[in-house]
Amino acid sequence: MSDTPIRPERTAEAVARHIETLILEGSLAPAEGLLPERDLAQRLNVSRPTLRHGLKLLQDRGLLVGEKGRGLRVAPLGQTAIADPLLALLSDHPEIEDDYFDFRDVVESHAAALAADRATGLDRDAIRAAMDRIEDAHAEARPKAEAEADAALHQVIYEASHNLVLLQIMRALSGTLRSNVAANRSRMFALPQMRERLRDQHRAIAAAILDGEADRARDAAHAHLCYVRKAARDLAEAEAHAETARRRQSGGGLGQRR
Repeated sequence: MSDTPIRPERTAEAVARHIETLILEGSLAPAEGLLPERDLAQRLNVSRPTLRHGLKLLQDRGLLVGEKGRGLRVAPLGQTAIADPLLALLSDHPEIEDDYFDFRDVVESHAAALAADRATGLDRDAIRAAMDRIEDAHAEARPKAEAEADAALHQVIYEASHNLVLLQIMRALSGTLRSNVAANRSRMFALPQMRERLRDQHRAIAAAILDGEADRARDAAHAHLCYVRKAARDLAEAEAHAETARRRQSGGGLGQRR
């Protein structure tokens, strides 16, 4: 064993690498605040000067940001780094939504299969908790809460896949396209017959993952995304027809109707 003492710089780099890992694996989420310095130093078992050095390394790398009086938090990763003008353009064009669902079908079907193979006990508990939220919101006829629980279930499935690239990309995309996705979910969960189908589909996905059946989980996720994609398309078409009918009634706001 070498008698060379560990330099504080090495310890600071180890602190930085540890926090980087937590960010990468999703344990620390974008925009999440860190513990106060005293508590963080105790938790990591390092001195406060060493901790400050490690945190400074992460700030220099753009992984942490700080605001006066609010402490440090994880940077809004993906929402700016991945969300360049191209994704902003996608977000501004609802007609792209069908392609987004096509992409989600490929990715989420695979994520469900991975989750069935890789989910830990804690992952399975998180999936059960997400399903409990869906069931409670459904029973209480709270569409907004049910839509939020839907999003939470998909998130825990990404996490249970233990594919860090998939997790971070889907987290970034959902943040970038959140307004469109949220609006779409709200429209669907406002319709009782759709709520029933979605609840049953979520049950099927969760049950397959919890039973550890990858092919069944993949098929259930694929069936769900196909349904959601078609439902979104039908809703958009119905809204377009309704808007056309309104314009005809008013002459497009330019004609004189007697």
